[in-house]
Amino acid sequence: MPAQVSLSFIPLPLFKPKFWLRKSIVYMTSEEKKAFLLLKSMIFHYHGMDEDEQKILEKAAKELDAINELRWANTFIAKDFYTAFERGRDYLNNMIGKEKKEIKLSYLNRVWKANHQKGYITEMEATAMLRLAKDWEVEAELMALVRG
Repeated sequence: MPAQVSLSFIPLPLFKPKFWLRKSIVYMTSEEKKAFLLLKSMIFHYHGMDEDEQKILEKAAKELDAINELRWANTFIAKDFYTAFERGRDYLNNMIGKEKKEIKLSYLNRVWKANHQKGYITEMEATAMLRLAKDWEVEAELMALVRG
């Protein structure tokens, strides 16, 4: 990012202080994009991804300028669909698990909201997110966010 930043940008912590939000556009490193899109893709694939979910994923990847990272996430899942969630959990625990609670909650909350873009969230998707929230020790905080 340039030294001078427009006041329309709001710095938010995420991994490193390189996370900038302007409207819905988020600037992240490639690794951060991979982690976020893997999380979102894992949740959508948890019960079998439908067309609406695919569109939501593609839109998010375009907004993040992360088409290659989405391909990587989908390849990660397709490698072995039956073990994808557990492998993804391990990957995300290493990438996100040791970050501040606010960062972990931000990822999970953004995925929760993405699920609501299609008009509903399945019990399986909610359970998958709650399992990750429990891994990251933010289960109570996530529940408070989604209830409030």
